[in-house]
Amino acid sequence: MPAVSTNRGDELKFEELIEGLVTNQFGVVDDFLDPELAIDLRINLQKRWSDGQMHPAGIGKRFSFQKNLKVRGDQISWIENNSEDIFEKSFIKRVSAFADYLNQTCYTGINDFEFHYAFYEEGSFYKRHLDQFRADLGRKYSLVIYLNDAWLDTDGGKLSLYLQDRDISILPLGGRSVFFKSDEVEHEVHPAGRSRISIAGWLKRT
Repeated sequence: MPAVSTNRGDELKFEELIEGLVTNQFGVVDDFLDPELAIDLRINLQKRWSDGQMHPAGIGKRFSFQKNLKVRGDQISWIENNSEDIFEKSFIKRVSAFADYLNQTCYTGINDFEFHYAFYEEGSFYKRHLDQFRADLGRKYSLVIYLNDAWLDTDGGKLSLYLQDRDISILPLGGRSVFFKSDEVEHEVHPAGRSRISIAGWLKRT
């Protein structure tokens, strides 16, 4: 991945995610993306949904998976790393800058990533799971960025993280990002009383 420059404001957000990971097994920050970019990506996702470009997710690797609606019910659409969409390019640049910073400060060796839009219809869920495959150990860190608008606690749809010494539930507020190790933290997406949208993906070492 080519190096991407950052400013001090960016670095403070990156450090908040990393510090949370180091001290608590997960990091949370509410402004990983600029608010305007989050809105534009929300519009992108909604357009893909209305155009029929989202498809049911499955269990397994990206191009070899089994659909299992008893385990997960989200629909997804991949964001290509070489996307020409202006807003997706800005998102990829942001993720690249974070990966670079993570490599520089923590020597993680991240050299790739993959992300997708995720749409959970009302009542859909994703049962407790890990993000890393037994046959493919490339995924090192999971990163979720929520795109929901005006989310309320009564809407549900929380993300549960099952940590070594406790369980944590996180409300999917628009603009909020969650960061954790793909091979260590089991997690679960609970049903919501309205549709729930996000970008989810993994920083990888290949």
